[in-house]
Amino acid sequence: MAQVDIAGSIPATRRARGRVATVAVNAFYFKQPITVGDIVSFYAQVTRVGTTSITVDVQVFATRNPAAPMVVKVTEATLTYVGLNTDGSKRPIPPEPGIPA
Repeated sequence: MAQVDIAGSIPATRRARGRVATVAVNAFYFKQPITVGDIVSFYAQVTRVGTTSITVDVQVFATRNPAAPMVVKVTEATLTYVGLNTDGSKRPIPPEPGIPA
């Protein structure tokens, strides 16, 4: 779960152009177990930007059996992050570059 949070925080931090903190885990689905030897890949995408918050969907895939690789979705999650000032208080998310406010 911690790895999913880290994966989700990367696009949230980029979009917020600064620090973020996790404020909610909206959904978390364990579809299949991750086993020893699996190669795990995380894919995260911003799905919503509010005044101070950013929602990110994270999908996790595992590649199994290197001799005959098979990729399966093992987890999917939706997390919400809030932009932070240097003092830890929440701050507005700036408009996306190139898009009028």
